[in-house]
Amino acid sequence: MKLNRNYPAAILTSVFLLLTMLSGCVHHKFVSEPYPRWGEESRVDQSGDSGPLIVRTLFPPAPTNARACMLLVHGMNEHVGRYGEVARHFARQFIVAGFDFYAHGLSNPLLRQADMALAGGADRLDVSDAYLAQSSLYDLEPMRRTLDQVLRKTIALCDEHEQGDVERPVFIVAHSLGALVTASYLLSNRNESDAVRRVQGVIFLAPAFAVSEPPGWRGWLANPLIKLSFHAETHFLHPQEEPLPVLMANQLLSLVTVPLLDGIFEVFSWPGLRSFLTPGAQAWVVDYLTDSEEEKARLRADDWIIRRALLRFVKGIEAEIVRFRRQMGEFTLPYYLVYSEQDPITASWGNKDFARATLVHHADNDVLALPDLRYHQHLFLKEPARTELLRHIEHWIDRRLHAVE
Repeated sequence: MKLNRNYPAAILTSVFLLLTMLSGCVHHKFVSEPYPRWGEESRVDQSGDSGPLIVRTLFPPAPTNARACMLLVHGMNEHVGRYGEVARHFARQFIVAGFDFYAHGLSNPLLRQADMALAGGADRLDVSDAYLAQSSLYDLEPMRRTLDQVLRKTIALCDEHEQGDVERPVFIVAHSLGALVTASYLLSNRNESDAVRRVQGVIFLAPAFAVSEPPGWRGWLANPLIKLSFHAETHFLHPQEEPLPVLMANQLLSLVTVPLLDGIFEVFSWPGLRSFLTPGAQAWVVDYLTDSEEEKARLRADDWIIRRALLRFVKGIEAEIVRFRRQMGEFTLPYYLVYSEQDPITASWGNKDFARATLVHHADNDVLALPDLRYHQHLFLKEPARTELLRHIEHWIDRRLHAVE
């Protein structure tokens, strides 16, 4: 493969076109309504200036009779406050916990300060720069550390309401980027963590095991660059089972593309540039999150959701997807995988690859592929689909509970 001398310039031009398409005008963003709390609050002290990590917990009417404990894990740039109704549903029979990831919700310093100011009587607070908490997210390790702390706290809260000496099983319900963080955390700690050994099953909802594929005209511009970057990252210093000429071509492509894009995305994340080169959330995304018009209105009005994603964070997510896919065949925990075949936010081929590599590892592994659905947030679908999915999850957990009893 012969590289054109203008190839780096072509990549740079494509990046600028993509940013022009995604960024649009930057508007100030304010919060004026209290953070949507649910459950009892417990604090986990963290080192440094991170502030306390808040774990929310809901208990059944008779906590000692709870059959299991459940941890809810939210997705990219959202917050667990949205999951109050979901938590109340599962809390009829489980002890349910939830939290905000590093740089999200009340784990985000600016959003936490805004919440305290509103509680003190302020009318509204400017939170336009909340996305800057993503500046240390070169990878997902800070989010994995948050998950580890919360999982241990959830187990401790679960054990406070034990009946006898039997330890309750713990299940994790994880969505989108939260599912990638969960899967990579469980995989990397599978042999050395008591907390991980307590987990008896994971429900993956539209997990980020693949990159996005924007639809329509946006995809015509964005998808070639996204696919090029992902292909190059996949092959970078990691030969695949391919003929020697193809291997050499891919390595040469990767050696040019990966450092160039990494450098561009890093420079665009620097102070002074990131204020106008950080992409904002696109209007089309909401249409692919849920089919519920009521929920779409709530999403658009929810100012606790972060509307921008620092490019350093975006590139780090891509690298984490590639890294996880190299190791995902070693994932042996039982899981229930739910995804939409037409979902452009986390493309379905990533879920299919994961299932092919892992389905045989456990008899209770199961997949619910929704062939005609394009929506990404299954827990927020309109009725009756939402309740039907919740029942599917409960039935799978029930099957696992019978297996471990």
